[in-house]
Amino acid sequence: MAAADVKVNAEVRDLTRIERIGAHSHIRGLGLDDALEARAVSQGMVGQAKARKAAGVILAMIREGKIAGRAMLLAGQPGTGKTAIAMGMAKALGEETPFAMMTGSEIFSLEMSKTEALTQAFRKAIGVRIKEETEIIEGEVVEIEIDRPEGGTVAKTGRLTLKTTEMETIYDLGQKMIESLTKEKVTAGDVITIDKASGRITKLGRSFARSRDYDAMGASTKFVQCPEGELQKRKEVVHVVTLHEIDVINSRTQ
Repeated sequence: MAAADVKVNAEVRDLTRIERIGAHSHIRGLGLDDALEARAVSQGMVGQAKARKAAGVILAMIREGKIAGRAMLLAGQPGTGKTAIAMGMAKALGEETPFAMMTGSEIFSLEMSKTEALTQAFRKAIGVRIKEETEIIEGEVVEIEIDRPEGGTVAKTGRLTLKTTEMETIYDLGQKMIESLTKEKVTAGDVITIDKASGRITKLGRSFARSRDYDAMGASTKFVQCPEGELQKRKEVVHVVTLHEIDVINSRTQ
């Protein structure tokens, strides 16, 4: 009976966290015009016009490098939009800007001390850009075929057809690559890159040739040209990783 109660409580905590994160998933920026005036409804933001304008001023200072190494404290009653404004600032700085969100109750944990919990949260919010030249495969997805054997015990296999303006090639897929394609929600018509060293898949956008496939497209849909030249090429790529992710990598046993 006690074990059942523990399981139910864990499920309640998970659901609460999902709802809290989902409440801000529509925010795409601060919703300001060029004069840093708050629009009535824009980029998922509404209300708190003065606070959003003040955040916009600080955002401009961040972009100009005039506030590096400093912090900003937002104070107010619960539900007044503090988290929304903070997330709006992170989104306005770029999709790759890390944003870590936590509640006061998450600091009080039996698994780690308060200092460790706060340090981990800060390091999750600090990103580092890493530039490297690597071998990649870049092309437009023509077709994805996945063989699903009966029983589910045998690993899935499949084929991925990619093309550029000059060539088209079929690649065999293993279980790991199929999972990556499914996770990134890659479909025919997407332009993707595959890092040959790590197998990491990045979706660049939808091909202009597929822009008329559907009657309606989301506002966030990005269209790009079909890549030119060879499918395999060397390219300088930029990865954004947080200090916490680096800590996790360094802590793994070699």
